[in-house]
Amino acid sequence: MNVPRTRVQRRPVHGVLLLDKPLGLSSNQALQKAKWLLRAEKAGHTGTLDPLATGVLPLCFGAATKFSQQHLDADKTYETTLRLGQKTTTADAEGDVIQERDVTCTQERVSEVLSLFTGPISQVPPMHSALKVDGKPLYEYARQGVTLERDVRHIVIHTLSATNMKLTGDAPTLTLRVHCSKGTYIRTLGEDIGEALGCGAHLSALRRVNTGPFEAAECITLEALEAMTDTERQEQLKSVDCLLPSHTVVMLKPDDAGRFLSGVRRMGQWPDLEHVAVYGESPRALLGSAHVKAGELIPGRLLSPIEIQQILEVEPAAAPTRAGQV
Repeated sequence: MNVPRTRVQRRPVHGVLLLDKPLGLSSNQALQKAKWLLRAEKAGHTGTLDPLATGVLPLCFGAATKFSQQHLDADKTYETTLRLGQKTTTADAEGDVIQERDVTCTQERVSEVLSLFTGPISQVPPMHSALKVDGKPLYEYARQGVTLERDVRHIVIHTLSATNMKLTGDAPTLTLRVHCSKGTYIRTLGEDIGEALGCGAHLSALRRVNTGPFEAAECITLEALEAMTDTERQEQLKSVDCLLPSHTVVMLKPDDAGRFLSGVRRMGQWPDLEHVAVYGESPRALLGSAHVKAGELIPGRLLSPIEIQQILEVEPAAAPTRAGQV
């Protein structure tokens, strides 16, 4: 007997869920699970984590998806473990071992090599990555045995430190903490460090512990989310404007707010500003992003009146907490 599947009644959900992505799931699989649990109509994530990786994965729902791009530029912090002496096809534990070498490096040599990879460096994106060429991820080409030319990327490793070294024994490892700029491939970094040490390496574990202002301690697991009531799940959502932490706040009176939401530029005594979060005064609510040039407030990504109303129905009107207000 076939039991009919229960149809999930979708609804408008607006905000950001800080998920601690589990091992083994792709970012999209984790997103779809959370979207189903929240019964959300629209969702997206702010950058991907490989199935091998765990940790901070901000998920955007409803109006928050309009600002997810803002977070892609954020710095990230990772904790990763390198298996020394083995090189794999994918530069991580999911690939086949293609080369084994003895590990003869010392702690002093490790420190020297890490200093070489600190600061501005260049990387070639790995073939086993989600970077798209002609609309298809590189990993799909790699699975077909095709290798493509990739442009060099210029990134910055702000800090790179060893938190544990096991340089002898059957399975030597090196555990690192990496604070880096956007676009950094930790698998490539690990493989390059292994080559510089003369023994080769691949990632055996990877965890993102920080992305922009969001930390792992703030995150919730899918298991915990699943065990909650519907109301408790809603309470896990951060407000949409948490994606605009460094934006300067501009407050608009009702008439100006209405025109701004229609995409009309407003004039005011504002200095030139590149990143602005615009709020209406009454009711107090986020309207969207903008920038200011020559006294003109120029709309960027805007919330719709319907989205604003839906947010106000579930969130109490509160003053925005931002770095500055003009």
